[in-house]
Amino acid sequence: MLKLSEKYSDRPLAELPLLFQRILQNAIRDFYRRQKVRALWTTPVSALFGSADGDEDFDPLETLEVESESKWMEPPPDQLARAQVLGLIDKALEKLPARQRQAFLLRYWEEMDVAEAAKIMGCSEGSVKTHCSRATHALAATLEKQGIKL
Repeated sequence: MLKLSEKYSDRPLAELPLLFQRILQNAIRDFYRRQKVRALWTTPVSALFGSADGDEDFDPLETLEVESESKWMEPPPDQLARAQVLGLIDKALEKLPARQRQAFLLRYWEEMDVAEAAKIMGCSEGSVKTHCSRATHALAATLEKQGIKL
Protein backbone atom coordinates (compact mmCIF):
# COMPACT_ATOMS: atom_id res chain seq x y z
CA MET A 1 0.00 0.00 0.00
CA LEU A 2 2.85 2.37 0.79
CA LYS A 3 4.51 1.82 -2.58
CA LEU A 4 1.21 2.44 -4.29
CA SER A 5 0.61 5.71 -2.45
CA GLU A 6 4.22 6.90 -2.81
CA LYS A 7 4.80 6.17 -6.48
CA TYR A 8 1.39 6.14 -8.10
CA SER A 9 -0.66 8.78 -6.25
CA ASP A 10 -0.97 10.84 -9.44
CA ARG A 11 -2.64 8.00 -11.40
CA PRO A 12 -6.40 7.85 -12.02
CA LEU A 13 -8.46 5.91 -9.46
CA ALA A 14 -9.47 3.30 -12.03
CA GLU A 15 -5.82 2.16 -12.44
CA LEU A 16 -5.07 1.81 -8.72
CA PRO A 17 -6.56 -1.69 -8.14
CA LEU A 18 -4.55 -3.19 -11.00
CA LEU A 19 -1.38 -1.40 -9.89
CA PHE A 20 -1.88 -2.60 -6.32
CA GLN A 21 -2.34 -6.19 -7.51
CA ARG A 22 0.86 -6.03 -9.62
CA ILE A 23 2.88 -4.50 -6.74
CA LEU A 24 1.61 -7.21 -4.40
CA GLN A 25 2.46 -10.01 -6.86
CA ASN A 26 5.97 -8.62 -7.38
CA ALA A 27 6.54 -8.28 -3.63
CA ILE A 28 5.48 -11.91 -3.09
CA ARG A 29 7.76 -13.12 -5.90
CA ASP A 30 10.68 -11.10 -4.53
CA PHE A 31 10.12 -12.57 -1.07
CA TYR A 32 10.18 -16.17 -2.36
CA ARG A 33 13.19 -15.50 -4.60
CA ARG A 34 15.13 -14.12 -1.65
CA GLN A 35 14.14 -17.12 0.46
CA LYS A 36 15.27 -19.49 -2.30
CA VAL A 37 18.64 -17.76 -2.66
CA ARG A 38 19.18 -17.66 1.11
CA ALA A 39 18.36 -21.34 1.42
CA LEU A 40 20.65 -22.14 -1.49
CA TRP A 41 23.67 -20.39 0.06
CA THR A 42 23.16 -20.80 3.79
CA THR A 43 22.72 -24.56 3.74
CA PRO A 44 26.01 -25.46 2.01
CA VAL A 45 27.97 -22.83 3.96
CA SER A 46 26.62 -24.00 7.30
CA ALA A 47 27.36 -27.60 6.32
CA LEU A 48 31.01 -26.65 5.83
CA PHE A 49 31.47 -25.49 9.41
CA GLY A 50 30.36 -28.64 11.12
CA SER A 51 31.95 -32.01 10.62
CA ALA A 52 29.98 -35.19 10.66
CA ASP A 53 32.03 -36.75 13.46
CA GLY A 54 32.26 -33.60 15.64
CA ASP A 55 36.03 -33.20 15.18
CA GLU A 56 37.29 -29.89 16.63
CA ASP A 57 40.19 -29.65 14.14
CA PHE A 58 37.88 -30.00 11.15
CA ASP A 59 38.98 -27.73 8.27
CA PRO A 60 36.19 -27.19 5.71
CA LEU A 61 38.66 -26.15 3.02
CA GLU A 62 40.24 -29.60 3.08
CA THR A 63 36.94 -31.13 1.99
CA LEU A 64 36.68 -29.05 -1.16
CA GLU A 65 37.91 -30.72 -4.32
CA VAL A 66 39.55 -28.86 -7.16
CA GLU A 67 38.40 -29.82 -10.62
CA SER A 68 40.98 -31.96 -12.34
CA GLU A 69 40.64 -29.91 -15.53
CA SER A 70 41.29 -26.61 -13.77
CA LYS A 71 43.77 -24.51 -15.69
CA TRP A 72 45.14 -23.11 -12.42
CA MET A 73 46.51 -26.51 -11.44
CA GLU A 74 48.42 -26.72 -14.70
CA PRO A 75 52.10 -25.83 -14.62
CA PRO A 76 52.96 -22.58 -16.47
CA PRO A 77 54.67 -24.33 -19.42
CA ASP A 78 51.50 -26.34 -20.03
CA GLN A 79 49.39 -23.18 -19.78
CA LEU A 80 51.62 -21.54 -22.39
CA ALA A 81 51.41 -24.57 -24.69
CA ARG A 82 47.61 -24.62 -24.34
CA ALA A 83 47.40 -20.89 -25.16
CA GLN A 84 49.61 -21.36 -28.23
CA VAL A 85 47.54 -24.28 -29.52
CA LEU A 86 44.33 -22.30 -29.00
CA GLY A 87 45.86 -19.43 -30.94
CA LEU A 88 46.73 -21.76 -33.81
CA ILE A 89 43.21 -23.19 -33.80
CA ASP A 90 41.79 -19.67 -33.86
CA LYS A 91 43.93 -18.74 -36.86
CA ALA A 92 42.97 -21.98 -38.63
CA LEU A 93 39.28 -21.22 -38.01
CA GLU A 94 39.69 -17.78 -39.59
CA LYS A 95 41.02 -19.41 -42.78
CA LEU A 96 37.96 -21.64 -43.20
CA PRO A 97 35.22 -20.63 -45.64
CA ALA A 98 32.40 -18.75 -43.93
CA ARG A 99 29.79 -21.53 -44.10
CA GLN A 100 32.21 -24.18 -42.81
CA ARG A 101 33.29 -21.89 -39.96
CA GLN A 102 29.67 -21.11 -39.11
CA ALA A 103 28.65 -24.78 -39.09
CA PHE A 104 31.71 -25.79 -37.07
CA LEU A 105 31.20 -23.08 -34.44
CA LEU A 106 27.49 -23.73 -34.10
CA ARG A 107 27.93 -27.48 -33.72
CA TYR A 108 31.06 -27.70 -31.61
CA TRP A 109 31.46 -24.34 -29.90
CA GLU A 110 27.80 -23.54 -29.25
CA GLU A 111 27.01 -27.28 -28.82
CA MET A 112 23.89 -27.17 -30.97
CA ASP A 113 22.48 -30.24 -32.60
CA VAL A 114 22.32 -30.59 -36.37
CA ALA A 115 18.68 -29.50 -36.62
CA GLU A 116 19.28 -26.28 -34.64
CA ALA A 117 22.36 -25.41 -36.68
CA ALA A 118 20.48 -26.07 -39.94
CA LYS A 119 17.63 -23.81 -38.86
CA ILE A 120 20.04 -20.97 -37.98
CA MET A 121 22.08 -21.40 -41.15
CA GLY A 122 18.97 -21.69 -43.31
CA CYS A 123 20.02 -24.93 -44.97
CA SER A 124 19.37 -28.67 -44.73
CA GLU A 125 20.75 -30.91 -42.00
CA GLY A 126 22.83 -32.73 -44.60
CA SER A 127 24.51 -29.45 -45.57
CA VAL A 128 25.41 -28.78 -41.94
CA LYS A 129 26.93 -32.25 -41.64
CA THR A 130 28.90 -31.74 -44.86
CA HIS A 131 30.18 -28.32 -43.78
CA CYS A 132 31.17 -29.67 -40.36
CA SER A 133 32.97 -32.63 -41.86
CA ARG A 134 34.90 -30.47 -44.29
CA ALA A 135 35.75 -27.99 -41.55
CA THR A 136 37.09 -30.66 -39.19
CA HIS A 137 39.19 -32.24 -41.94
CA ALA A 138 40.56 -28.84 -42.99
CA LEU A 139 41.34 -27.90 -39.37
CA ALA A 140 43.03 -31.24 -38.72
CA ALA A 141 45.16 -30.88 -41.86
CA THR A 142 46.13 -27.29 -41.02
CA LEU A 143 47.03 -28.15 -37.45
CA GLU A 144 48.92 -31.28 -38.50
CA LYS A 145 51.08 -29.17 -40.82
CA GLN A 146 52.01 -27.10 -37.77
CA GLY A 147 52.95 -30.15 -35.76
CA ILE A 148 49.81 -30.56 -33.71
CA LYS A 149 48.49 -34.13 -33.75
CA LEU A 150 44.82 -34.62 -32.88
